[in-house]
Amino acid sequence: MSPTRERTRRGTELVLLVFSVAIAMAAYAAVGLAVDGVLPTGMLGYGGGLALLFGIAHVTLRRFAPYADPVLLPAVTVINGLGLAVIHRLDLAYADRAERLGRDIPSAAAPAQLTWTAVGVALFVVVLLLVRDHRILQRFTYTAMVAGLGLLLLPLLPLIGTTINGARIWIRVFGFSFQPGELAKLVLLVFFAGYLVVKRDVLALAGRRVLGVDLPRARDLGPVLVAWVASLGVLVFERDLGTSLLFFGVFIALLYVATERLSWLLIGVALFLSGAYVAWTLFGHVRERVDIWLHAFAPRNIDDDSYQLVQGLFGMGTGGLLGKGLGRGRPEIVPYAQTDFIVAAIGEELGLTGLMALLVVYAIAVQRGLRTSIAVRDSFGKLLAAGLAFSVALQVFVVVGGVTRLIPLTGLTLPFLSYGGSSLVANYALVALLLRISNAARAPAPRRPAPPPAPLADSKTVVVERPT
Repeated sequence: MSPTRERTRRGTELVLLVFSVAIAMAAYAAVGLAVDGVLPTGMLGYGGGLALLFGIAHVTLRRFAPYADPVLLPAVTVINGLGLAVIHRLDLAYADRAERLGRDIPSAAAPAQLTWTAVGVALFVVVLLLVRDHRILQRFTYTAMVAGLGLLLLPLLPLIGTTINGARIWIRVFGFSFQPGELAKLVLLVFFAGYLVVKRDVLALAGRRVLGVDLPRARDLGPVLVAWVASLGVLVFERDLGTSLLFFGVFIALLYVATERLSWLLIGVALFLSGAYVAWTLFGHVRERVDIWLHAFAPRNIDDDSYQLVQGLFGMGTGGLLGKGLGRGRPEIVPYAQTDFIVAAIGEELGLTGLMALLVVYAIAVQRGLRTSIAVRDSFGKLLAAGLAFSVALQVFVVVGGVTRLIPLTGLTLPFLSYGGSSLVANYALVALLLRISNAARAPAPRRPAPPPAPLADSKTVVVERPT
């Protein structure tokens, strides 16, 4: 790559990064003006802190991955910055309501989220420094499988496992709560990619042809059945519908990418539907989720089980096309607005326009990830980049679909936007891996040394024939 083109790449990312931080500061200022009528007193410190954090990320990226995608980090920055502003806005609303009701003012979540952002950026830097070549991760394929399953099983341990809101997906150590499933997502993606690189030729073999579709051989269904049973195990024992759907969906997507067989998608959909029916038949918490989805406005649900969903729908309806403005709505009346239902808060105060703009930024991030998957030269990198991008896309679809009542609620959080340290830190590691693969995809191929020129024939050479 020419020096001029390299400088252009760095300049593009820096300009986009400054613009992203400016959007975050503008959102923070808008909250202060709407709630208090003046600019927030800590606005300069807030903006300077964000600029320092993402400036460190930018410098590290350009130093250790100079050819990485210049758009992905700014896209993540603007989502994270907007999430911080909305969480701060909800903190002010919760404090005001507690003061009016004579209750204790709850602790603010925005400072904690900013701290977790710093931890996430630090992990981002560490991943870029330690993983100099993504292909090294393929050596740890089965180690990643063991580590991923171990992380998923941690919440089931009696001493450290904790049940929150009906889901046993948390561990509590030294006073801190953490979701190990967020890290399990990353290491299992490494396992999926490494496993499918080795087994894809076998899994791509066709068996019988039914209705124009080449079905795989029966003996090759083992990996899909294992993933299906494991996802049902997460649903049954941890009562975590979102993680179950995420793992199985990403595995089927990677299986399709590896084999290019439509039959695997059809089998995956069939297993998902059958598993969903079995879960709906046997488990009460799944039936409750489906009932809330189908009968949200029923009198038996609206005052209790579906109250959160209905209030979120009313809030987004109140926002209309352009929204009521940051700080001018009432998103705090939606339970868990900072985590599960932050989409409803954005829909109310920024309207359909703001919500669609947010989804476009997510789509850009996913598109850059898939573009990396297409461009990278090695098969492991292709599958890993596709898995990382698919996991973000599926998570956004599941969360937004649940809040808008397109599908049942799952309890997942939006990447980089919702309050939660586990998700934020793990997703920064995800982006670091994606940028490392992007650097390998965009780096110019090493030039091979030119072969030495062939010796020229000497015109004075005398050829002596042997005597017969």
